[in-house]
Amino acid sequence: MRRNTNARINAGSMADIAFLMLIFFIISTTLDTDQGLLRKLPPDAEAEPTNSKKRNTLLVLINSNNELFIGDKKSDISQLRQAAKIFIENPHNLPDLPEKEFRDVPMFGQACLTPYHVISLQNDCGTKYAAYVAVQNELTAAYNELREKASLKYFNLHYESLDEEKKSAINTIFPLRISEANPVEIAIK
Repeated sequence: MRRNTNARINAGSMADIAFLMLIFFIISTTLDTDQGLLRKLPPDAEAEPTNSKKRNTLLVLINSNNELFIGDKKSDISQLRQAAKIFIENPHNLPDLPEKEFRDVPMFGQACLTPYHVISLQNDCGTKYAAYVAVQNELTAAYNELREKASLKYFNLHYESLDEEKKSAINTIFPLRISEANPVEIAIK
C-alpha cells in the first residue's frame, strides 16, 4: 500500500521575495520627466496694483510665419533681449518706456523702478513651438541679465550665489512680468 502524501513547499518567503523584486524595479526604473518653461504665476490682481498705460506694455508678437514683432516693428530674435532689457529697466526714464517710481525695497531702501511694466507675448495659432520657446528664452535671459548685473553691483556676488533674502530684493526691483495670451490669428504680415 502506498500512501498518498502531498509534498508541501514552504511559501512563507515568497511574499518577501516579491516585495524585494517590486522595490528593485521601482528604484531601477527611470521615469521621463516633463520638460517645459518654468513660470511663476503672477500675483493676485488685488495684491498688486496695475497701471495699464500703453507705455507700460511691450507687445511681442510672433505670427504664423514665425516673424517677430516688437511693438509694431518687425524685428529679429537677436534684438529681442536688448529691447526687453531697455524696456524693463528704462535707464534714462524715457516717456515712451514704462514709468518709473520710487518704492521702498528691502535691503535697498528707496529705489527707482518700473513697477507697472508688462511684456505681453502673443503668438499666432500657426506659430512653431521652437520659435515660441526661442522668444521665451530671450525674454527670460533679459530678466536674468538685469538681475545678475544688479547682484554684482550691489552685493558683488553672482545672482545664483545670493541667499533668498537678497534674491527677493533683486526680484522686487526686476520682477518677471511676462503676460501670455492664448494663441490667436495675427493679421500682421
